[in-house]
Amino acid sequence: MGYRLSKITTRTGDGGTTGLGDGRRVAKDDARIHALGDVDELNSQIGVLLAGEGVPDEVRGWLLTIQHDLFDCGGELAVPGHVAIKPVHIARLEAMTAQMNADLAPLKEFILPGGSLAAAQTHVARAVARRAERTLVSLATFETLSPDLQPYLNRLSDTLFVMARYLNRHAGGSDVLWQPGRDAAPGETAP
Repeated sequence: MGYRLSKITTRTGDGGTTGLGDGRRVAKDDARIHALGDVDELNSQIGVLLAGEGVPDEVRGWLLTIQHDLFDCGGELAVPGHVAIKPVHIARLEAMTAQMNADLAPLKEFILPGGSLAAAQTHVARAVARRAERTLVSLATFETLSPDLQPYLNRLSDTLFVMARYLNRHAGGSDVLWQPGRDAAPGETAP
């Protein structure tokens, strides 16, 4: 980055446009800005997870690394043609996932987002990661993106899914299993 922000309120976006890192101005509802917003929201959700309790130090370190990667993803989106995410970033996610998954029982059922608060927040981040990935897929239909950006977000959603399970186990709990065709319990409203 060539400069740092010293003035936050610029009024340049009051007309519905925003600036990209290459100097171009685009509409605030441009597909690239939607993608940037989804990646930013994902990073913010991970920040909420990190601000809470029930996250072991090792996972905190991984999440902080992921936050830095997501900022790099945002950099790629803000500066068309810039490449920051590389195969090494994807490999690191795969290693994190494998390490967490090694201690988990094989998954034989679908699970619901929930369990511990940390696991539930991780599931929210996973859902936002999937949305960010869908937004990138749409953007890539008419703009060129670096080849590792979409795979990174795809792998990240997998990592967050396994992390949620890992956090439930760390909390001494278990996954919330989906019960297909479940009837409403007394006091519940059937769908």
